[in-house]
Amino acid sequence: MLRQCASGFGAVALAGLANSPAFGNIFENGTELGQPDHGPHHEVRAKNVIFLYMDGGPSQIDTFDPKPMLDRYDGKDPSQLFEVEPTQFNNNGNVLASPWKFQQHGESGIPVSSLFPNVAECVDELAVIRSMVSEFPEHTFANYFLHTGSGLQGRPSMGAWVNYGLGSECQNLPGFVVLNGGLIPPGGLDCFGSGFLPASYQGSVFKPSGSGVANIERTESSSDQQRSKLDLIDRLDQLVIEEYGHHDSLESAIKNYELAYAMQMAVPEVMSLSDEPEHIQKMYGMESEYEPTRIYAAQCLIARRMVEKGVRFIELTCPNVGGDRWDQHGQLKKGHENNARAVDQPIAALLKDLRQRGMLDETLVVWSGEFGRTPFAQGKDGRDHNPFGFSVWMAGGGVRPGTIYGATDEWGYKAIENRAEIHDLHATMLHLMGVDHARSTFRFGGRDMRLTDVKGHVIHDVIL
Repeated sequence: MLRQCASGFGAVALAGLANSPAFGNIFENGTELGQPDHGPHHEVRAKNVIFLYMDGGPSQIDTFDPKPMLDRYDGKDPSQLFEVEPTQFNNNGNVLASPWKFQQHGESGIPVSSLFPNVAECVDELAVIRSMVSEFPEHTFANYFLHTGSGLQGRPSMGAWVNYGLGSECQNLPGFVVLNGGLIPPGGLDCFGSGFLPASYQGSVFKPSGSGVANIERTESSSDQQRSKLDLIDRLDQLVIEEYGHHDSLESAIKNYELAYAMQMAVPEVMSLSDEPEHIQKMYGMESEYEPTRIYAAQCLIARRMVEKGVRFIELTCPNVGGDRWDQHGQLKKGHENNARAVDQPIAALLKDLRQRGMLDETLVVWSGEFGRTPFAQGKDGRDHNPFGFSVWMAGGGVRPGTIYGATDEWGYKAIENRAEIHDLHATMLHLMGVDHARSTFRFGGRDMRLTDVKGHVIHDVIL
């Protein structure tokens, strides 16, 4: 019997894998436009994304884009030197030189300010894009634009698009997780929503401590009793579907119930940082005297553990440092130093840890705020919003390391070389994950919608 059936065992195993959510349900889902799990369309470079969201807008001229001209004209009236665009608060002061010194690091020689001594050690892993622009100078609209490709509320987040296009590799955790360090960005949870996509693709918000998710432990006296309740709910839901047809809200609720049941074992395991060796915890900053560093260290470490479990898209929000995020309209030096102190060590540890585990090549790490800051002061010691040219960086996942792409003018004010839009960033992220942004669509309101709207070009110069 074994000899006669041997050739069939492989087919049985393949059928089981193909029917599993971890492998995309390729026998059930379509591969045409507008169908879930329609990717990948080409070679996959990155299987997972860790999005390090720098809430508020870090200053490009104080982090990754040095401008000696600011030192030369420090304290001068900017309107006498260049055309000054309207700003958020129109309380424009004089040209403001960076309070921090820049130094070249690594074999690539990429300059990094003294705000990021630890990230500077990893500079040869980075592709720094200095010419990013946004269409919005105000936080809420700019946040929607960065997260969803639209300044309007209610569009699907990029994490939702990634999971819609590729499906989830993990059966016991959500495919899109937001690790909330304490600051939900302006725009609220709609920054992580599924919009018109099925609700099962929306981001699940975890805290980086304790159980991570509320009510993760069952309240029933036994697992059999809980399973019986879920089976009853499922039967009732199926009766409604048979009576009234398929509805996204109901079907998503069914999926969420089943996922929540599976998460009871997976979430405590992934949140148990005590399993990590002491030297790894110390490397991330879990023992730091500064509490925001400890919070962000936990977020970065959990993100790495989630990548190991197959979570597709993980976003990290900033911890509360007692100021206004990276949004320093005043007290630039104090505010930026507090924010950098919170994230610098954990981010560097994340990059090093992913590299030493052989995971960085398939994990795309993206660092970005919603816009940058002005080269002149707001008042005396702050900087206003600047969407005309700012810096972001990418690492791992097929990104060309040790690269600088694009440039701003001599003041660090406006992008003048290889201008890159948020749509281009999204297109590049999807491309690295094997998805053609122009083919990843969803029919809504009589139109084939996509993350990049009708724009977006892949930034091939930052790709290996």
